[in-house]
This record gives sequence, structure tokens and C-alpha cells, in this order.
Amino acid sequence: MSSPKNAKSAHGETDAPLADEVTYNDKVYKRVREGLADILNLQPTQTGEKGPSKQSVFYNPIQQFNRDLSVLAIRVFAEDLALIRRQRHERRLANLAKGGGKGKKRRQEGLDGKTIAANGKQDGEDPEAIQNNKRKREDEGHSGEAEDMRDTKRVKSLETAEKEEQDGRSATIESSEAAGQEKQDGPPAATESLEAAPEERQDRPCGAIESPEQHQKNGDIAQDDEKSAPADGQPNGATNAASDHRTVRIDEVQIDYNPQEARQDNTALDQSKSTNGSPPDVISPFRILDALSATGLRALRYAKEIPQVTSVTANDLSPSATASIRLNVAYNELAGKVSPTTGDARAVMRHAANNARDSYHVVDLDPYGTAAPFLDAAVQAATDGGLLCVTCTDSGIFASVGWLEKTFSQYGGLPWRGPQSHEAGLRIILNAIATSAARYGLATEPLLSLNIDFYARVFVRLKKAPVEVKCLANKTMIVYNCDHGCGAFSTQYLAHTREKEAKNGDKFHTHSLAQGPSATPECEHCGFKTHLAGPMWGGPLHNPHFISRILDLLPSLDPKVYATIPRIEGMLTLALDETLFKESPTPVSPNPPSTEPFPALDPALRDPHPFFFNPSTLSRTLHCSRPSDAQWRGALLGLGYRTTRSHTETGSIRTDAPWDIIWEIMREWVRQKHPIKEGAITKGMAGWAILQKDRSRKGINDAKREVRDAVDKAESVEGLKEGVEAALYRIGKKGVDTAMVNSTAERDDDGGEDGLKVIFDEKLGKEAVRGKKMVRYQVNPRADWGPMSKAKGG
Repeated sequence: MSSPKNAKSAHGETDAPLADEVTYNDKVYKRVREGLADILNLQPTQTGEKGPSKQSVFYNPIQQFNRDLSVLAIRVFAEDLALIRRQRHERRLANLAKGGGKGKKRRQEGLDGKTIAANGKQDGEDPEAIQNNKRKREDEGHSGEAEDMRDTKRVKSLETAEKEEQDGRSATIESSEAAGQEKQDGPPAATESLEAAPEERQDRPCGAIESPEQHQKNGDIAQDDEKSAPADGQPNGATNAASDHRTVRIDEVQIDYNPQEARQDNTALDQSKSTNGSPPDVISPFRILDALSATGLRALRYAKEIPQVTSVTANDLSPSATASIRLNVAYNELAGKVSPTTGDARAVMRHAANNARDSYHVVDLDPYGTAAPFLDAAVQAATDGGLLCVTCTDSGIFASVGWLEKTFSQYGGLPWRGPQSHEAGLRIILNAIATSAARYGLATEPLLSLNIDFYARVFVRLKKAPVEVKCLANKTMIVYNCDHGCGAFSTQYLAHTREKEAKNGDKFHTHSLAQGPSATPECEHCGFKTHLAGPMWGGPLHNPHFISRILDLLPSLDPKVYATIPRIEGMLTLALDETLFKESPTPVSPNPPSTEPFPALDPALRDPHPFFFNPSTLSRTLHCSRPSDAQWRGALLGLGYRTTRSHTETGSIRTDAPWDIIWEIMREWVRQKHPIKEGAITKGMAGWAILQKDRSRKGINDAKREVRDAVDKAESVEGLKEGVEAALYRIGKKGVDTAMVNSTAERDDDGGEDGLKVIFDEKLGKEAVRGKKMVRYQVNPRADWGPMSKAKGG
């Protein structure tokens, strides 16, 4: 079979992959190859006078970048999870080698209690107190015993359910209809069961492997005695192991079970053992749920391109989509690894949430539109430490004020008006995920959050940590946005979290209400009224260590398989550089993968400088020409501030400089380089109020003096913190001394004795030369691109 060729644009992004015709089981199909997977029977997209035609099963070639990035992100996450498991296993082995072990102290206390009770009285203790202590130890032993019995009861209940199922008392098993008996109006609405491999327990050593008998006993369903007909959507004459399936009703959800997967798991376990019968080094389950699978392309690529994956569940509500998935699974020879299911994604995920051994290490949501209805079930379906991948294509909702009531009802936040709307949309989505997870004691850590073309894509790690969940309010903010005036903004966090140290040296957090409001109803720079946006996520958008791992992986990849590598490298480099809470961007080098898991960020960490500004918007406010990016960076760097860019907006500048400094630089630009034409700005305009203000050196010197005095008087770290906070409070109360002048042109050319010396140094502002040219911002990949029409299949 020949591989189809992909048309590449000049920017490294593939156009629509060219479909070729292949013959499979005496039938002719159209085939498209992406990555290492092939999909068949696609309806070609034809552009006519009325636009692109609808597809029976949804497929959008523009999202190849999304799928390439998802494969790499999940691969890095799987490698990191393997390192975490190995470390956990080594700690347990070390503990056992020292004679430790779970419950040893409790058992020892139980023996001591029996000895003391037998002696009646020892070391002058009251026998009644001894008896009470014995009773207390017994109660503790029973509680620990109850904890150990939970898994035993679960196994017994599964065995009972399996026996009842075989007897026909608790489940109705129906064999599939033969392909030749299908109705003309489409395949039957059969469904596939969730992957039944048991989930490893928290206290089970990493790498411990169950025997095939235990694997079968712990939840696998025995093979049906009846022979099943070919699977729905299977070409005539095809021999497909995935067609061996049956329908079972569980919790009012009809799912179609495929016993071939269980047989494949047992075979893999048998083959993994060495010749002398010893177990392999490490074999751990890694399960992925593609909850809205459509053609199954994403699930096929995960199964083929991520070595750690043991099983993938490809679910879709449409029976025609499930038939397409079965066909593609058979064509790619992945019947034992990919399990197609038909059903509501929320029901499938809630089933996994109610059965811990059916939970997934990765839950991928890629809907047509918003993912909001699926978030609550998705956070429950993931394992502790699992990964949630979410795509939202409704940027007209989360990044626009046109339907702000819809934004709030779906995501729980109000959108932003202005150039920062897409970054605000990412933060609104992250806040919706965080609040959904917090209800179940799950803390969220965004590993990567990107605005791509017409959609948002986020990768969020979930962790069972109720203590970290308490920091959520500290990372939730609302924004005061001067959207009708100068474009300035200020943030207001809902709570305040402080880290303290206990007497034994342990760190802990205290939480308090935030003071507010942080801004006046009118903008302090132009006097226009501000509007609210949020609540939204106020923490970091990315984990820079996770991004570095993906970038380190790129040189080893085949460009023919991952055609969007140039774009991935450019966008991830931008995302890495925009993390201003680091002293410097993480260096990217082709070093081998680290042997240590990448570190998690502080659960109370805020993004100290969220959002950016667009110089074009500022120049439009003052009706002047725009400084170049190099001139802007040179001016900011010359004043001692850091600067970078945002991946969400071309020409953006992200900096830690306050808005007072930003507007002073613009006033200096007008004074030094481009004076404003007479009559261009009149009283009542935002630019008029800005040009009337001038930030003097005296105010900055006074602020520095307040802070310096606080540092000199401090005798301890706590005293230093209190002194600095008091100084900042006094500065905020009396304000920075500013002089209102009619024109900024009265000062000397060097900024004056009392003015800030702003130099637009292009040489200083030029970025460090990189080894090769990068594709940072994308042009439209092709004509008529976008989310395309929704599939019409039933």
C-alpha cells in the first residue's frame, strides 16, 4: 500500500492531506494517512457555492497540528508517569529493606497492648487507662483493617457480578447481528464496553504484574460461547477480531463488550515474561479515553505512536462514527489495543468514575464546540495524577463579548473585550476545569495552554490533594479592563494565601480574604469607566519544565510523520518564553530525557504578570505612529524591566513594567520621535488625559526610600516582610508624586533632571540570535479554513 503525500505550506504546516484510493476486502475506500495511522471511507470535502459539504463522520485536516501536539504531550506525560512510578517503587523497596512496611507500627502497638493487658499494671499505669488504650488501639486496627478490606470486597462483588451475568440474572447479553442483516438506514446502535484492565492500587509496588488468572479474576469477562457476526461497518469478507463483541447493560448504559482485548492483555502478559519465568522490569497500565472520537484517528495515533499505551477507548455517540472506528481499527490492525464504544461520553466517563479500575490515565475531550458539558464527568474519570486534554472550538463564546451571557452560563466567567480576549478565554476555560475538579478534592496544574487558530487546547494534570485545592481562590481573579478608553487593566484576586513554617520546619499555607477593590471605577490613566472580566484562572498557563521536555523530544522525530514540527517548535518556544515568573527561560538543548520527573509548580503560585499589551493599540490611542518591537524592548530593558511576547497575539509585548511606565514611554515617544499633529486629539478623548500626565523621578525616589528604610530596620525575615508591606501600604495611600503639565515638550532632550530617561535602543532590544528561523505565528493555512461544518451522520 502506498502512502499518501502531504502538501506542505511554506510555514511548515500541512495543507489537507491528499486522499488516495485503496482496495480493502474487495471494496474501494478513500484513505488518508496522518502520523502512523490511516483512516478509510472519508467523505471528501468539496467547496462549492454554498461552502464545504457536510461529512457523515467529522474529520478536519486543519487540526493535524492539534493531534501532533497531543501525541507528543501525552508521550512526555507517559514518560514522566513511568519515572514517578519507578521512584515510588524504589521507595517502597527501600522501606521494606529497612524492615518497614504498612501497618507494622500498628501491629507492634497491638502486641504491646496485649502484653500490658496480661500483666494488668505496668510502670505505675492505671489498669483502667491501660484498658482504654487497648480499646483505642483495637479501634485503630479495625479501621485500618476496613481499609484493607475494600479491595477484597470489590473483587468479590466483581466475581458475583460476573457469575450473575453468566447465569443471565443481572445482565442481558445479545450477540451482534451479522453484517448482511443490517438495515438499509444504517448500522445498529451497538456499543462497546470500557476497557476492563484493572487499575493498579496506590499501595501496589510499581512493576508488580498480575498473572493471567488474576487478571481474568479481577474483572475481565469471559469469552462469549456464541460466535459473533462481523462488526458494524466491516467490509464483507473481512476477518476482524474486534467483531467478537456483545451488548451488556451497566448502570442503565448500554455498552458493547469486546473480549478480544482481555485475551490480548493476557497474551501480552505471557509474552512479557522471560524464559526463566521471572517478571519483566516494568509493565504498568496506561489507558486513554478518546471520549469524542469521530473517525477514531486520534485514538489510532495514540495507540501507534505512544509506546507506553496499553489500551485506548474510542467512544462516540454516533453509530455511523463507531462503524467508521471499527473499520479503521481493523485496517490499522489495532483490534486488541483500541476498543470502540457507542454512547454518551458523560455516561462513559461516569461509569469510569464509579469503577476505580476503569479510570483513565488520560482523558481527551475534542468536541465540536464547547467542552463545558463534559468537564464534570471528565475530572472524575481520570486517575489520581492523570492528564486531562481539552479542546474548545467556540472561540466566539469564550473570547468574545457578543454572547457574554452564554460565556458565563457555560464557563462561569465573563469574557474580555480587547486584544487580550484569547488569553482571557484560556484562563476562563482553566478556571471552569479547576472549579469542577475542586468539588471532588482535585487540584489542577496547567501543563500547557495554547490558543491555536480558531480553538483553545489545554493540558491539565489532576491530583487528589484537598490541601492544594484550598489555594484555588488565591489563583482566581477578576480584571478591571479599560476597554473603551486606553486599554489599561488591573487585576483583583479573590483571596490571599501565605506560606508559613511550623515549629518542626514543615511548610503550610494560611488563607485570608483579599482587600478590595484594587481599582477605582474610572481608569486612573485616562478617566474612562472600566468593565469587569472573569472570574478566571490567575495562575501560570504552563509548566516550563513540561514544555522543555517536549522541545527536547523534537530533534528525534521523523518530519514525515510529524509534519507540523516547525510550528510546534515555534509555538512552544513562545509559550516557554512568556513565563515571566522565571528568572530566565529554561534552556532548550538536545540532551537525553531526564531520569527525574519534571517538578510541579507551587500550588499557591500566581502568574505575577498576566496578559500583555499591544503597541498598536497604544499608538492608536495617542494618534501617533507605532514604535518598532526592537525600540519598545530597548526602552523597557533600559529601564530595568523584562520583556517577552505572548503566543496568543502577533506583535504583543509581555512585561513586568507597570502601566505608569508604559504610558510614560509612549509620552516620551511622542516627545522625542513623533509629535502629534495639532487637532488630532481633543479634550474628552483618552489620549488627551494621558498626555496631560507626567511621571516624575521624585515619586520613584520616594518609593525607593520607603522600601530601603524598611529593609534597614528589619531584624528578621518576618520583620522584613512586615516592614516592606507597611511601606508599600503607605506609598499606595499617599500615591506617587506626579506633576500635571500641559505639555511634555518642555523638558530637556535627555528626559530632564526629574524625568525618566527613556532611550529607544534598537540594538539593545534585538532578541538573541537563534540557531534557526522559527515559525512563531501562523498565517491562514489554506482557503476556507476553520472549524468546518458539523457531521450529519446518525
